[in-house]
Amino acid sequence: MNTVMEATAPPVVHSEPRRPWAAVFALARFEARDLLRYIPVLVALVVYIGYTLWGLLSEREGMDAFPALQDVDRGTQSAPFLLGIALVVCVNRAALRSRRRGTDRHFDVLVMEPWRRTVAHVLSVVPFAVLTALVVLGEFTWQALKPGAVGHGSVAELAVGPLYVMLCGALGVLFARLVPTVFAAPLLVLGLFTFSVFISAGTSDAEWSRWLSPVVGENSTETLPSDLIGRPAAWHALYLLGLVLLAATVAVLAGGGRTWHVKAGVAGALALTLTGAVAQSGGVSAELTAARERATATPEKEQSCTRHGTSTYCAFPEWTGRTGTWAGVVDRVQALAAGSAAKEQLLVRQRFDATYGLTGDTTIASLTAPHQVTVGTRWGGNRVPEFAAAVASVLVAGSEAKGGELCDGRMVTVMWLAVGGAADPIGDLKNVRLDDSLSGSAIVLAPTNSLSMSAGQTSVTVELLKRPRAEVTAAVKEHWGELTAPGVSTAQVARLLGVEAPKGGDDCEE
Repeated sequence: MNTVMEATAPPVVHSEPRRPWAAVFALARFEARDLLRYIPVLVALVVYIGYTLWGLLSEREGMDAFPALQDVDRGTQSAPFLLGIALVVCVNRAALRSRRRGTDRHFDVLVMEPWRRTVAHVLSVVPFAVLTALVVLGEFTWQALKPGAVGHGSVAELAVGPLYVMLCGALGVLFARLVPTVFAAPLLVLGLFTFSVFISAGTSDAEWSRWLSPVVGENSTETLPSDLIGRPAAWHALYLLGLVLLAATVAVLAGGGRTWHVKAGVAGALALTLTGAVAQSGGVSAELTAARERATATPEKEQSCTRHGTSTYCAFPEWTGRTGTWAGVVDRVQALAAGSAAKEQLLVRQRFDATYGLTGDTTIASLTAPHQVTVGTRWGGNRVPEFAAAVASVLVAGSEAKGGELCDGRMVTVMWLAVGGAADPIGDLKNVRLDDSLSGSAIVLAPTNSLSMSAGQTSVTVELLKRPRAEVTAAVKEHWGELTAPGVSTAQVARLLGVEAPKGGDDCEE
C-alpha cells in the first residue's frame, strides 16, 4: 500500500504594510515636544509672546493708536530673532543626541533609515514656525482692527518671521550633519550674527547684498503709501523659502538620503533660492521712481479733497478717512482765534518726501502759498501738537514760510492757539518742543520747518496755560489785532494778556 504523504503548507502570515512616513511624523511630534524641555527654547517663547502682548496692550494712545499697516507688517519681523537663535542651538543639540549618548549603532536594527530621522528633526521645527505665524497674524489683526488704522499690509512681509524661525531650525539640523559636534551651533550663531551685521552695515549701499540678510529693516520718519514703498517683499519671501528648503534637503542628503528625490529637491531648492536672490536685487524701477517724484513734487495730482466746515483737506487715498480727525484739530485752534482767522478757509494738504523711499530722512520745505497747511502721514502723540502749531502759525503769520520766520511776540499767540485748547496743554507744550522743556529757548517742531521760542516767550506761554482757559481766550479775542501785529514784542503781549513781562528781548536764540 502506497502511503501518500502530503506536505503541510506553512501558515500564511499577514504583515502590516510599512508606513515609514507615519513613523517620521511620529518622531517629529516627539522631537517638537522634546524641544519645549530645552530652557532656551522655552524662555525664548515666553519672551517672544510676552513681549508681543505687552506691546499690543500698552499701545493705547499716541502714534500707536493710529498705525499704518504697511509699517506694521515690517514691525513683526524682528521679534522672532531670539526664538530663532534658541532653535539653532537646541535643534542642533537634539539632532546630535544619539551621537552624544553613543546610541547611533542601535539605529541599524530599526526600520527607519537614518536620513528619515533627519527629516523628522527638520519637521520638528514646523510647530514653532506655525506658532510664530499665529503670533504675527494676531499682532497684525489687532493693529488692523484699531479705528485709526490706515494702509495695507503685505502677506510676504508677514511671512518673514515664520520663515526665519524655520530657517534657523533647518540650519541647526544641517550643521549637526555636516559638523557633528556640540560646539558647532554656538559658532554658527556667532557667524550668522557677524554676517548679518556686515550685510546690513558694511554693504548697505549694495542692493543685491543688503537683501541677502533674512530680515531687512527699513524705517523712515514718515509713512509712505503702500504703492510707493518698493520693497521686493514677495521675492524676498521666495528667497527665504528657498533657503529653508535648501538647508533642509542638504541636511537630508548629508544624513544619507542620497536618493534621486532628495538630489532633485536640492537642485530645486537651489534654483528657488537663486531666483529669489536675483529678483530681489533689481533695485527701484523707473516707474516707481517716477511715482515717488510725482507724490513728492505734485501731491495734488494723486490726492482727493474733502471739505469739513470752512476748510478743505486733501489726502492720499489711504488717508482720506483721517481728514475728519485733522478737521477737529483745526476747529479747536480756530476756536481760540478771533477776527478773520477764526473763519479762515484753510487748505490742509498731506505732504511727504518719498524721493528716497524708506531710507529718506529729509525735512519738507514750508509752503509759501497763503492759508495752506501741511500734514504728514503719521498721526497721534506729538504729531497732533506739531500739526496744531503749523495751523496756528498760518493763522497768525499768513503762511507756513512766514510762520517759520516768526521771532517776535506773535510766537506767544501762536503757541496759545496751538496748545491752549488741548486736554493737557502743558503736556502738549512740552511734547512739541525739541528738548521737552518748559523753560528757556527751544525749537518748536512742526510738519515742515520748525519754529523758535525765546526764553521770554516760553515763560509767558507757560503762565497763560496755568490760567483759566476762558479768561485767556477772552483776552486774546479782545486784543487780537494787537497780538498778531508784526513787530509786537513779547513784553507788549504779556501786558495785553495780564501776565508779568519777561526780562530780555525777543531773540529766539537767546
